[in-house]
Amino acid sequence: MRYFIELSYKGTNYHGWQVQPDAISIQEVVNKAISTVLQEEIRIVGAGRTDTGVHASQIFAHFDTHQKLNDHFVFKFNSVLPKDIVAVNLFAVAPEKHARFDALSRSYEYRIWLGRNPFLLDTTWQFTFQELNVELMNKAAQILLEYENFQAFSKVKTEVRTFNCKVINAEWKKEGAALTFYITADRFLRNMVRAIVGTLLDVGTEKISLDDFRTIILNKNRGEAGLSVPARGLFLTEVRYDFI
Repeated sequence: MRYFIELSYKGTNYHGWQVQPDAISIQEVVNKAISTVLQEEIRIVGAGRTDTGVHASQIFAHFDTHQKLNDHFVFKFNSVLPKDIVAVNLFAVAPEKHARFDALSRSYEYRIWLGRNPFLLDTTWQFTFQELNVELMNKAAQILLEYENFQAFSKVKTEVRTFNCKVINAEWKKEGAALTFYITADRFLRNMVRAIVGTLLDVGTEKISLDDFRTIILNKNRGEAGLSVPARGLFLTEVRYDFI
C-alpha cells in the first residue's frame, strides 16, 4: 500500500531535505524513524527538496509498505522522531500517486524581521540595513506573474529540463516589524525564492527600478539578479494535491 505522510519541521539542524553521504538530512532521519516503527526498510519520496536551514510548516512524502496503517501510526512515529520534526497526518492513497509529481502547487513564505529579535534568530532574517519601500516591492512582485522563465533566479549549476514555472501569487505583507513575502507556483527552481527575495529587496532599497527588475527576468542571467537571502527565513508552507 502507498501512504502519504504530512510532515512539519524546523530545518536549522539539518543539511536540507535530501539524503547526503556526509551530512544529516530530514529525509535520512524520517527514513530511519519509519523503518524503526514498521520494522522494515522504508525509503520516502518527498514533495520537494528544501535546502540547508530551510523550514517546512507543511510538506508531504510518500512511502510503500505491505502493512495496513491507522491513525495510531502517527503517534508511534512521532515518539521516535526528534522534536524538530513532526508527523501531522497520514493518508492512504492509490499506488500510482506521487508526492512530487502529483503536486498541483507549492507555497513558500520568506520571513523578515525589521530590527532585532533574539527569539527569532533561527526563523527570520533580521534586516537592519535601511528602510524598504514595500509598495514598490509589491509592484515588482506582480511582474513575476507576467513571466514563465525564471532562469535569472535559478542556481547556475542545476540540471533541469526547463526553467519555466507558473507563479500564481506573489506579494509582501507587513505587520509591525514582521515583513513576509508569500509566493505560490506550480513548481520552483533551486534557490529561486531566495534569489527573488534578494532581488525584490534591491527594488525596496531603490537600488534597482521596476524596469530593471523586468530586464533581469528577460535577460535570464543569474549574475544580474540580487543576492540569495539567508535560508533561515524561508518556509515551505503548503503543498496542494487534488486527492487529499
